[in-house]
Amino acid sequence: MIVTGGTKGIGFGIAEVFANAGDHVTIVGRDLDTAAEAASRLAEGGGTVGYVVADVSRPDGCVRMAEEVLAAHGAIDVLCANAGMFAMKRLSAMTEADYDETFDLNMKGCMFSVQACLPALAASEHGRVVVTSSITGPITGVPGWTHYGASKAAQLGFVRAAAMELAPQGITVNAILPGTILSEGLLELGMNLDKAAAGIPLKRLGDPRDIGHAAYFFASDEASYITGQTLVIDGGVTLIE
Repeated sequence: MIVTGGTKGIGFGIAEVFANAGDHVTIVGRDLDTAAEAASRLAEGGGTVGYVVADVSRPDGCVRMAEEVLAAHGAIDVLCANAGMFAMKRLSAMTEADYDETFDLNMKGCMFSVQACLPALAASEHGRVVVTSSITGPITGVPGWTHYGASKAAQLGFVRAAAMELAPQGITVNAILPGTILSEGLLELGMNLDKAAAGIPLKRLGDPRDIGHAAYFFASDEASYITGQTLVIDGGVTLIE
């Protein structure tokens, strides 16, 4: 199985859950040293973990990713299209470059990662696609994240259409909508973590592995009759009026 953006944050948590369950995991990232170090850490848990260095915001990077995994392992049965970014920029200061950077990774990277893996997913007879979206965009709005929220909402349109298109091949396509998850990206925002946790009904931030467990379910045989669906994992924050 493949986890794009699996070298840190939510992607690392997803990879950790699959690796600890004994699955063969390939994580994908842009930086060689970061990818190698992350794979080494994941392997300490007993899993079989490899890595590919590729820029999935480019279709040719997605193709190379799929080709390298197939050359090494001969199959792809699960793709967790997780790679993403959430740089903050107010609408009044938004540039075309800001928009393009966000959509290239969040939306284009999701779509073309799936496209590149399609033949292998169909051949596996257990094809599973799990997309990491967000509550921001599909459900909530946050000032400064108009481009991010739009890209995450767009992912859900892709998930529903792709689920219909790929169902005849036995491939399921589902999405996870995380809330506030404690990750490197969150820390880089300089957010007051105690204040953020206090505003969540469960009174804690999410762990990346919380998202990993959901992805593992969507990839399981037990979820074989679920496609085109979304699962919110946010500690209850979207319940607040």
